[in-house]
Amino acid sequence: MKHRTAFAWLAGVFFAAHAGAQTMPTDDPNQWLEDVEGTKALDWVRAQNADSQKALTADPSFGQLRDDLRAILDSNARIPMVVKQGDYYYNFWRDKEHPAGLWRRTMLAEYRKAEPAWEVLIDLDALNKTESKNWVWHGADCLKPAYARCLIALSRGGSDADVTREFDLPSKTWVADGFFRPEAKGGLNWKDLNTVYVSTDFGPGSMTTSGYARIVKEWQRGTPMAAAKTVYEAQTTDMAAGGFRDLTTGFERDFVQRSLAFYNDELFVVGKDGQLVKLDVPNSAQKNVHRQYLMLELRDPWTVGGKTYAAGALIAADFDKFLAGGRDFTVLFEPTEHAALSGYTWTKNHLLLNVLEDVKNRITVLTPAADGSWKREALVGAPGFGTVSVSAIDDEESDDYFMTVTDYLTPTSLRLGTVGSAPETIKQLPAFFDASKLEINQHFATSKDGTKVPYFIVSPKGMKVDGKNPTLLYGYGGFEISLTPGYSAGVGRAWLTQGGVYVVANIRGGGEYGPRWHKAALRENRNKAYEDFAAVAEDLIARKITTPAHLGIQGGSNGGLLMGNMTVMYPQLFGAVVCQVPLLDMKRYSHLLAGASWMAEYGNPDVPADWAFLQKYSPYQNVSKDVTYPPVLFTTSTRDDRVHPGHARKMMARMKEQGHDVLYYENIEGGHGGAANNEQSAFMQALAFTFLKKKLF
Repeated sequence: MKHRTAFAWLAGVFFAAHAGAQTMPTDDPNQWLEDVEGTKALDWVRAQNADSQKALTADPSFGQLRDDLRAILDSNARIPMVVKQGDYYYNFWRDKEHPAGLWRRTMLAEYRKAEPAWEVLIDLDALNKTESKNWVWHGADCLKPAYARCLIALSRGGSDADVTREFDLPSKTWVADGFFRPEAKGGLNWKDLNTVYVSTDFGPGSMTTSGYARIVKEWQRGTPMAAAKTVYEAQTTDMAAGGFRDLTTGFERDFVQRSLAFYNDELFVVGKDGQLVKLDVPNSAQKNVHRQYLMLELRDPWTVGGKTYAAGALIAADFDKFLAGGRDFTVLFEPTEHAALSGYTWTKNHLLLNVLEDVKNRITVLTPAADGSWKREALVGAPGFGTVSVSAIDDEESDDYFMTVTDYLTPTSLRLGTVGSAPETIKQLPAFFDASKLEINQHFATSKDGTKVPYFIVSPKGMKVDGKNPTLLYGYGGFEISLTPGYSAGVGRAWLTQGGVYVVANIRGGGEYGPRWHKAALRENRNKAYEDFAAVAEDLIARKITTPAHLGIQGGSNGGLLMGNMTVMYPQLFGAVVCQVPLLDMKRYSHLLAGASWMAEYGNPDVPADWAFLQKYSPYQNVSKDVTYPPVLFTTSTRDDRVHPGHARKMMARMKEQGHDVLYYENIEGGHGGAANNEQSAFMQALAFTFLKKKLF
């Protein structure tokens, strides 16, 4: 579920960063591998890729698996998820014939059909051919209410840095001399037809140390971007800044957001006189202004107006009264030991709350009354099991919503509903694998400090508990991101139908139990995430589901850091590790690409007190030639300008030099996702699952 928040402008910005590394003194002999596109470094990459391809692609099952995964990714039977803008429903689509993708639209009546007729607006493959580029789609923002002009974000090769170009929908052409933002880490946001807010690289000193835009300007059509008027400047040491307009009819307002770090930001209202008024609310709260309401999702307890509101609560106040000094809030949700807010969405007349109860979704409808009270009832037709998300279709026009329902074995369905009536299924993903002989169970492992850690296990019905089951354990554990059950045709085809057991651990650092679950594993307490993951592994072994020789683990990004630490700290528990687009050198991470923006999560390695605990959880510094580690496959992307590929490169180089069993593959394109199109995705997935099968079966 996505709710409309002041963070919308950051959707394509938060993880963008400079493609390079800042120089600092080091005694690291492998630092030359941080030269992302240097000839020597890329020659090294190609040599490692060749070794990995020789070891894995020669496997008799590799080619068929790659082709099957590609067929799944290209399948026209996938659900084309849509976003309503005006009268049309928009979708971006990739398939075998259109690997780069099509941006297209249709009407609701047509969308309901099994095979809708689509109006193609932008053919990205054709554009790439014409311009000799490898553009990757980053999204479209069309200006209401006419929805005739759109700001299109495109990335070269999948990097987070992108360009923004203006597109005319009626003529399906790029606007000559229209708004254009050169490649950078930032964005354009509509204010009106002739005005945009721009945050981007304006030249030396205009970016933060995290690699994001720090200056917000108002740019008038027909003038050079250099002439845009400065609205706000954040500090160089901040994370980012951006400006946007809420275009809700009758509630049009302009905002500027200053992000100091993740879950640490300030929100300003731009007055008619151009002056900025900072909202007097906690920096850690997630802030959303919706029509007459100020909505705050608290991450810390807050005492205001003589009352104390709990961390994890959702509270609301009248926005105009708040600006005038009022501090009267209504509690819309308060967490419990087993329940946390997952998200919320507004329809025209209702607020739909999505709550996780022991990692199971529950949807509640809240309806505001004229007297300030809120009626509360369950959403009609919401299923009792599975991952359920709801999103308003058009919060100004109706109480209609889309609902998606899924779990590990149930193909995703898309339902269309109206508050008060049961939703109807309008799209259903076909079964890409036979799940009839599989089942889902939830268990709780006990971590080192006594905390109960939930995990899901997908296994054959009547599975023998003899310790011989090849088992893949997946985890993330960071940035308050929750891992909820979802249908993965790739996992089904590549692992479950081959006799493997699949496990997902809901460890601390994630958001499964709200802010408290995340904050429990921040900075000096990062070890809690690793202890939780180890506890799940040990519980699987104790239940005789598997043994270390048959237990593999997988994770990417922050989950890649998890994989690195599990390898170094708990090598005796695992038989194979897939470590994807990882952080691994926690001494250097804050000086590489977007790393500085994650210091609130991990700590600042340049501060001795922080390095004292960080060094304990820095795999690159702790790997040793004197320890036997499980085999590891590292994968990353040259074009990843979020997590620097140097992390994986250097860890591979060090472990290989020490004589460990390691393989490495770096996709030359693909960004932080590791692949730029379905062909590359299928290849990378096939490498990982072939590696796991060879090591664990």
